[in-house]
Order: sequence, then structure tokens, then C-alpha cells
Amino acid sequence: MNLGSHPLNLILRFLLEMTVLITVSYWGYYLTNTPVKYLNVISFPIFLATLWGVFAVPNDPSRSGKTVVKTPGVIRLIIELIFFSFGAIAFYLINFQTLAIVFLIIVLLHYLLSVDRVNWLLKQ
Repeated sequence: MNLGSHPLNLILRFLLEMTVLITVSYWGYYLTNTPVKYLNVISFPIFLATLWGVFAVPNDPSRSGKTVVKTPGVIRLIIELIFFSFGAIAFYLINFQTLAIVFLIIVLLHYLLSVDRVNWLLKQ
């Protein structure tokens, strides 16, 4: 069965993506006590979302299939793992260590359910 592009798994991935962006924004706010924190709140998630959206594998069945920068599957997988790891690190750095672990477990579950997509990415 093709679980990598199953609607429930795609919803899970979307929720994980949004969690990363919100957590990184929160971390950016608490990173400093200067007015730069407001720039961090906006720029950190925009930077990550741009990387996430721009670098994609053409015809990825779990995405729209369109891409701005054609990216090999292995590189895309590395980008995804760094993206989600950054979310867990942000949780950890804002003193939510338990949430960091739970988040990583859910990300791992997502990739276990997406083994067909991971294999597809590795072949691209």
C-alpha cells in the first residue's frame, strides 16, 4: 500500500511542518532580548519554509509535483531530515525537552509510514 501519499499521512506531515515553523518562530523570539527578536520571529520560519518549498523532486507524489529547483531525491530527503531536526532542536532549546523527543518520535513514525516515498526519493 502506498502510505507515503495517503491523505492522513500527508495531513500528519503538514502538521509536522507547521509545528516546525511555529516552534522555530517561538525560539527566535526567545533567542534574544533585543528588538531583533521580532525579525527572528518572521525571518526564521520564512527561511525554512522557502527552503522547504523551493527545493523539491519533480513529480513527487506527496507534493504538487512542481518544483522551482530540481533537487535529487537524496538531497531532498536530507533537507527534510534537517528541517524536522531543526524543529526538535528548537523545542529543546526553549526547554521543551519532552516535546522534542515526542516530536522526533512522531517524525520517525511519519517516515516509517512513508517508506514507499523514501524509497522513491532514494531512486531519483
